[in-house]
Amino acid sequence: MSVLDASSFIGLIALVTITLNFLLGMMLATAYKRSKIWKALPALMQRMDINAIHNITAYVALGLILIHPVLLLFDKETKFQISHILLPFNAPHQPWLVALGIISFYAILVVIITTQKSIKSRLGFRAWKNIHLISFVTALFVCLHGIFIDQHLKDQSPDYLDGEKVLCEVCLLVMIVFSIIRVRYYYKSK
Repeated sequence: MSVLDASSFIGLIALVTITLNFLLGMMLATAYKRSKIWKALPALMQRMDINAIHNITAYVALGLILIHPVLLLFDKETKFQISHILLPFNAPHQPWLVALGIISFYAILVVIITTQKSIKSRLGFRAWKNIHLISFVTALFVCLHGIFIDQHLKDQSPDYLDGEKVLCEVCLLVMIVFSIIRVRYYYKSK
């Protein structure tokens, strides 16, 4: 496995982790424990601390998203440098798509930092919630980055039926469907 392949693989694991985190966050934003579906689950699953799992998946995703571009620094053919990670708009390959990925990293970092208890309490719930809503756009950016970037970094058009791209497309579809369900839930509960 090449360094580029490892970076792609870690990026895909990050996307799946973000998708799981996104779904858990939506669960936490609803009265999921009162739902018939939740009550029908085995007792073992009902005892799971969804909030803790949500936090763990956020940290795992952040770590994976950090490792994903750093690996590119070790592949001479990609010509990536630290400056391309810090300021991605001058990246050697598909700079706008690289920027979507790097902006996503920064956004997730902001969301995680502001979720720390000391910062969250100073911000207050409404400000924290508004910052946390960045996650919706971040998830979209991560999916678009994964779908449209050429995973071989040859600046070619990607094959949208390739397994990696299909996984990104499925994650995007899952997040869109559950976002629609979440919005509908919000308006029904009002």
